[in-house]
Amino acid sequence: MAKSARALSFLPVPKIVEYSKGAFALAGDRFIALTGAPASQLMFTAHRLQAALAAHAGVTWALTASGVAEEIGIAYTIDPRCASDLPATRAPDEAYELLITPDGVIIRSPSPRGAWNATLTLIQIVEQAGPSLPCLRIADAPDFPNRGVLLDVTRDKVPTLDTLFELVDLLASWKINEIQLYTEHTFAYRRHRTVWDYASPMTEQDILELDAYCRARFIDLVPNQNSLGHMERWLRHPAYQDLAETHDPFTTEWGSMRGPFSLNPTDPRALALMRELYDELLPNFSSKRFNVNLDESLDVGQGRSKAEVEARGEGRVYLDYLHKIHAEVSARGRIMQFWGDMIIRHPDLVAELPRDAIALEWGYEADHDFADHCQKFAASGVPFYVCPGTSSWLTLVGKVDNARGNILNAAENGLRHGAIGLLNTDWGDFGHHQYLPVSYPGFAYGAAMGWAVAANRDLDLPRVLDQFVFHDAAGVMGKAVCEAGNAWKRISAPRQYNCTLYGRAMIASMERIKTWVGPKPAELRAALKVIDSAVAKMQKAQMTRLDADLILREFANGARMAQHGAGRILLAQEKDAAKVGALKRELRASLSVLAREHDRLWHARNRPGGYADSAMRLANLGNDYK
Repeated sequence: MAKSARALSFLPVPKIVEYSKGAFALAGDRFIALTGAPASQLMFTAHRLQAALAAHAGVTWALTASGVAEEIGIAYTIDPRCASDLPATRAPDEAYELLITPDGVIIRSPSPRGAWNATLTLIQIVEQAGPSLPCLRIADAPDFPNRGVLLDVTRDKVPTLDTLFELVDLLASWKINEIQLYTEHTFAYRRHRTVWDYASPMTEQDILELDAYCRARFIDLVPNQNSLGHMERWLRHPAYQDLAETHDPFTTEWGSMRGPFSLNPTDPRALALMRELYDELLPNFSSKRFNVNLDESLDVGQGRSKAEVEARGEGRVYLDYLHKIHAEVSARGRIMQFWGDMIIRHPDLVAELPRDAIALEWGYEADHDFADHCQKFAASGVPFYVCPGTSSWLTLVGKVDNARGNILNAAENGLRHGAIGLLNTDWGDFGHHQYLPVSYPGFAYGAAMGWAVAANRDLDLPRVLDQFVFHDAAGVMGKAVCEAGNAWKRISAPRQYNCTLYGRAMIASMERIKTWVGPKPAELRAALKVIDSAVAKMQKAQMTRLDADLILREFANGARMAQHGAGRILLAQEKDAAKVGALKRELRASLSVLAREHDRLWHARNRPGGYADSAMRLANLGNDYK
């Protein structure tokens, strides 16, 4: 017997779901009919459906390209005309109608891409209902044509191909259709081995295989290469030092930083380097888009370009470089994407952006000013994405409610002002100490909001995490992950941007921690109690994932890191010499345990390159406990 309509959950929730009486029994010898388009265009989709039917309903139904067989149980119809009575969308080829009647299942879509989306929804129903599907009608289409995830593979984790394949499958099942691997120095450029020698980079073959894997799942793997700022991994080497804006300290809104950081945008050799990199990188991708980044070039004008910036203005120098990069990208038949944070500082110049470039408006706090920035890009006529984040980096165990608020803010304002995409970002700043499952809540909510804002605004996140992420029959994992990911709310002060207080304490010096106002020790301990309780609840999960044990270990070590970060704050606050000594001994012991486990967990999902840098950040904490 099928589960009740109320028992069904979806990720993402479709725009229109209408239940009716009755059920369709998945039984007997039936066919899956592929009509209205060349059957070859539907084969991968149909094979995914066949696998789901076998696994969850115990039936093996063959495929046919004939629509006349009496034994047809599921029928695909590809018809461009059917889009007219589906929900309004700027991506009509992704729309679909799914109809389950007592006699069978009908899928209508204007294109094979829409049929893929319908199949993903049908698979979610089969996973929950088994061999008896509730009768219903679903009419659905996305709000955003482009719904992506950006994964940081530069600081410091470079995932194995197996990890990436698994993640692609997970994201594809939620109708994600764009993936980027954020790259500074982790692509194996043949003539630049010095830069990536110890990074275990993505190779050309890796990209070719990943691109094909994504393409089969209707995902666009967009190339990504920093082209101005965040080039310190290049500029620290003698062969590239002359290309740097500066090697001296420079000022930012966050305080002083030390160069090198950005290329000198006025040096023709910087552009020549980019030409060389693009020529080697881009042929490995089938995507027509290319993210050149161009963000946070905060040192420009404080070094070799100072005279030019003083004469013409920072914004003008930046925009000129952007136009040069755009010309190179266009000459290679690609559409340029770039982060919009630098040009938005000069709103009078936004109108001069190339009209075929795509601005990426990013911000990672729940109250980021997406409204104003989206309005400015929309008024300029420049196409743009909204780019929130998973709120996992520098949090150790997550910052779930901030992720929800940030993603909701981005999605609502992006939809209001005509954004063509939502790119959900996942970073690894300062050692990439958070583990991949910490990002799952943000990934899931981002996928839901990228598909349909109104239908998914109040998504029952713990429930969908249990159903579609952790596959936890006990129904405890989703809630526990969210509880751990909201422990930061127990600490009242000071406000932390893009991190939790205990996460920030894992990268801050003791001298800096001693300057913090607060927090109260009781609040720290209350937050840790929440995390410990959540991790304890996870032990009762009944996950069917092959990596279930690994996930539990990852959250447990994330909790150890949070405890250690809190311990560093308590140490900074302690005045009693005897207690200081005791705290240092405890911290030395805990650091040893969490560092050993970090080693094991890192290598379970990631390549070895970059680990030494991450581990060194942990090891250096021990200098404070001598």
